[in-house]
Amino acid sequence: MPSPFSSGRLALLGWFGHKRELVITFEWVTQALRSKDRAKMWSVGKTNVKPSRAVFQATVGAAFLAVSANAQDLSGLPAQLLEKVEAAQQACSDLDKGQFAVEFGAVHRVDLDGDLYSDWVLDEAGFACSTAASLYCGTGGCMTHFLVENELHSLLNQGWDMVDLRSNRVLLAYVHGSQCGGTNPTPCATASTWDTEEKRWRTTGAEWE
Repeated sequence: MPSPFSSGRLALLGWFGHKRELVITFEWVTQALRSKDRAKMWSVGKTNVKPSRAVFQATVGAAFLAVSANAQDLSGLPAQLLEKVEAAQQACSDLDKGQFAVEFGAVHRVDLDGDLYSDWVLDEAGFACSTAASLYCGTGGCMTHFLVENELHSLLNQGWDMVDLRSNRVLLAYVHGSQCGGTNPTPCATASTWDTEEKRWRTTGAEWE
């Protein structure tokens, strides 16, 4: 999949990657169940034919377990980010008792402020819920949480990367086109840099002539 930035550390990859795998696995399991025991899978009504609820849930569960085989190791994750994970897990559980997983690659260790120490990043693009494929992401992308100097800030984006510019670390993010005065397909990106003294991200719109 082509990426907006060269290094490819993108929330977008996690979002489309495991969702595509979930669909493929779901279709494979469905076909297998149909060929193995069609009579048990289908309940026939007077005017339509539909899969029984129990078998449907079993199918989705099997597909979900397949894509969650490489779950992210959350050991050592700071409390602020664990709270985000717990909230996401609860949201999934509240939706038809869904099964929640954090896919491998959802957690990043990267220097965000230029002090040569690795900070923490949590991509909700790596969250998966068995009962809702799009619970954590939408047309604006997915939420990413950046923890630097014990300060947590979050950004809705379709992909992000860190680059060096002069003496600063710069966070590049591909965002919804409405932030550039357009619509979703409109190309739009932001650049932010961490202010250590104020402990906040600083960004501005460019003044083009």
